[in-house]
Amino acid sequence: MSLQPRPSILSVEPYIGGESKLAGVNRILKLSSNEGPFGPPPKAIEAMTAAALDANRYPDGNATALRAAIGRKFGLDPARIVCGNGSDELLSMLILAYGGEGTELIMSAHGFMMYEITGRWAGCQVIKVPERNLTTDVDGMLAAVGPRTRLMFLANPNNPTGSILPQSEVVRLRAGLREDVLLVLDAAYAEYVTRPDYDAGQTLVDAGSNTVMCRTFSKVFGLGGVRLGWAYGPAGVVDVLNRVRSPFNVNATAQAAGIGALAEEGWIEKSVAHNVAERARVAAALTAAGFTVHPSEGNFLLVGFGDAARAKAADAALKARGAIVRMMGGYGLAECLRITIGLTDENTVVIEALTAFAHDG
Repeated sequence: MSLQPRPSILSVEPYIGGESKLAGVNRILKLSSNEGPFGPPPKAIEAMTAAALDANRYPDGNATALRAAIGRKFGLDPARIVCGNGSDELLSMLILAYGGEGTELIMSAHGFMMYEITGRWAGCQVIKVPERNLTTDVDGMLAAVGPRTRLMFLANPNNPTGSILPQSEVVRLRAGLREDVLLVLDAAYAEYVTRPDYDAGQTLVDAGSNTVMCRTFSKVFGLGGVRLGWAYGPAGVVDVLNRVRSPFNVNATAQAAGIGALAEEGWIEKSVAHNVAERARVAAALTAAGFTVHPSEGNFLLVGFGDAARAKAADAALKARGAIVRMMGGYGLAECLRITIGLTDENTVVIEALTAFAHDG
């Protein structure tokens, strides 16, 4: 073909989401995408149903009511919030706005795959820094910074490892960066963290002009299907995001769902309590079965099986019981499976299947 895209586009491997279907299986337990196990909050469902009646109308392009609701819930200035078609859109906009040809984007070796995919799409040189014990190495990240570095991404907690940096280390990371390097704190799993010293990003955003916090409704609020995320940043960065986003990038149904979800009293508390208890139960059982269960602050566990072949066999054993989890070869962790914490009975199936797998050798 004579028609060709920019060379960097052809270096991108398409993102492949978690599996969701198994042929010949009546009941599928989808534990591959870290979705909230309880589905959307009732008030979000009610709001989406009502919004359908006005589907012929364009949405509020500024998501005014949604930003106000987010601000009230998390104690933030709505003027410094930008909403997106999932947090993925916001991450992409930041990369396209501040990165591009001739720049560098730094991330940890096992960070969320979309940082690398979008970075390469934009033309950035993506630098992946080795981790220590599957945790971001702050010294390594700082050592990787060069004169062309413009973006650094930190998922905290990290997906898929589940690891977390203490606030003191996040502060040290920001302090070690130049003023012209944008630090993007991806806090998709923030609601699940119970550590008292945890800060999803607000403190650092408020402290300067070069840090952004990204959040999502896809996890604890169970709204992955409507695609809704938000970013909180300095006024200058928010201005840039509003310049580059599409005029109606968040549809009316998603905006209504977000407002409804935020109004659901006790939803986060219920979800977090379930996650803490069930994550501990699954981790203890799989550890007792002889597998390596890595510490996690998210709604998932990264489980090691020793080598890629055994991980693949374990995946097959789970699928035989109708449970779909996520293989980690794409993240350089082929010996591992990432298992979402689901409903209690779903987690029991995982425990029984992998315990039997361990027993059978």
